[in-house]
Amino acid sequence: MAKSFVKIGAIALVVAALAGCSSTSTSSNVTLGAPSTNFTSASDQVSFTPWSGRSAVGILDKPYFMSFRARNAESYGHSFIAFGQLDSTGRVPYDRSGVLVPSMVDIAGFWPEGGPGMYSMGHFVPVPSGTGPTDGDTEIAYLQNEMTIPLTAAEYQRLSAYVRDKQAGLKVWSAVAYNCSSFNNDVAEFMGMRGVNHLYLPRNWVAAFKKANPGYDTIPGVDITS
Repeated sequence: MAKSFVKIGAIALVVAALAGCSSTSTSSNVTLGAPSTNFTSASDQVSFTPWSGRSAVGILDKPYFMSFRARNAESYGHSFIAFGQLDSTGRVPYDRSGVLVPSMVDIAGFWPEGGPGMYSMGHFVPVPSGTGPTDGDTEIAYLQNEMTIPLTAAEYQRLSAYVRDKQAGLKVWSAVAYNCSSFNNDVAEFMGMRGVNHLYLPRNWVAAFKKANPGYDTIPGVDITS
């Protein structure tokens, strides 16, 4: 058992070193999928339309949404999900500052608790985890990629219940075995979609996820240009 941990740790260090050198790369698929509580300035330009001020509930046939997302970070990014109500025009609701409207949107993800020390340790052994939002998840300026799917009320209730149960059951994070993109994969597979390699860089995980799930009804997201 000790030898196995040493071997996994050595592999993790090599992958972490590669990921650290290419944290904003769109060509490399190497990652360990961990968030950072401090993030760099976004290198991409993001444009959006602020929300209408009204919920889509009672207006649209599919007034809710699930969004699989990746954001910029100091390390190699973070993947997570945003879910909740659309606005009356069918958009994911952002205020004029580019922040998700908290009364309409929830965030769920998977990350190591305890700061940099526990994050580093999580590349060797499982460490305590968190499953809520992390710094930067709600801000559009740090969004790198997304796939957003509209939902009926029944679909949303079923899916949000699954997410809550999943959050309650996750206790430990591992950079290699089960990370933030692993969590996303489980949510996607519950929806009947295909998960993809959880070791991709988060923005590339979303790109691969889109390719693996063609034909889904999606909402045009924000305009992200490098």
